Amino acid sequence: IRHISVLYFFCLTINGMNYLITGGAGFIGSHMCTALIKQGHHVVCIDNLSLGSVQNIDHIINNNHFTFVQGDILDKSLFESLFVKSTIDCIIHLAANSDIQAGSENVAVDIDKTFLTTVACLSCIKKFNIKQFVFASSSAVYGDSVQPLSETTNHYFPVSFYGAAKLAAEHYIHAMLAQVDCKAWVIRFPNVVGDRLTHGVVYDFIHKLIKDPKELKILGDGKQKKPYVMVDDLIDAIFLVVNTMQKAFNVVNVGVQSATTVTSIADIVTQQMNLSNVSYAYTGGTGGWVGDVAQFSYDLSLIKSLGWQARYTSDQAITESVRRQLTHMKKIK
Repeated sequence: IRHISVLYFFCLTINGMNYLITGGAGFIGSHMCTALIKQGHHVVCIDNLSLGSVQNIDHIINNNHFTFVQGDILDKSLFESLFVKSTIDCIIHLAANSDIQAGSENVAVDIDKTFLTTVACLSCIKKFNIKQFVFASSSAVYGDSVQPLSETTNHYFPVSFYGAAKLAAEHYIHAMLAQVDCKAWVIRFPNVVGDRLTHGVVYDFIHKLIKDPKELKILGDGKQKKPYVMVDDLIDAIFLVVNTMQKAFNVVNVGVQSATTVTSIADIVTQQMNLSNVSYAYTGGTGGWVGDVAQFSYDLSLIKSLGWQARYTSDQAITESVRRQLTHMKKIK
């Protein structure tokens, strides 16, 4: 692994921009790092590997435009040292607690991993005069509402600590912009799927069926219905948003108009794994866990007005995600 000491870290990019990606060895982060490098940018990736994996970035680990630092954003001296001998143009903050169930059991999880990691980024924006900040927010800020909600709504009633921490972080970002010369893009993600998954329903179902190909435990009643977007589409949307929305503070929903039920996901996974006669064991209830939003949709008018349209429907994204994830798992065995 090409770890570079932060004491001797210098920025090597001449033509491209210099990006710092938090959570860059995770699912979405590794795809973002790859896309930026392909565009000729230099990427510094920091990840504590609590969910991410070096295997997710092994295809770029030796690229001259990529630097991997294993460490925690909340380690102030380590995190700030990344800015001392480099000129970071943009922070893309993807690191957060993505295990909403764990956050429901322990309130400190999202305070630390979702909220305080954002505060750490904002502190560096102010201290090191960073000009661009991209924040991965979530549909969870809207709470349990089946009505399509737009970015201008006043309806913010999160039902998970994760959603509450994301919403609090959004407000902190807005407040910070009154003090600094920086543009921020708050992008509210839906459920994201693809290869290199580290968590989520597709990941869980695949691993459950590997252990027991005859019975699949499904949380809730299986009727939970949500939009799923392919990670490729999400990355394209982020680039479009950053290039076209030029206010100081920009907020946008990204997603797909269609949605997929949990039972349909189970059907797709079993089919792609060539399994038959799998019995489904539902735990019951409309939600899978405390803080789970059983059905969700939001208004995509703004992102569509920018000319963006997802290439994959929700069902197609799930199917392609399962295919890619199974292929990825075979490669890393």
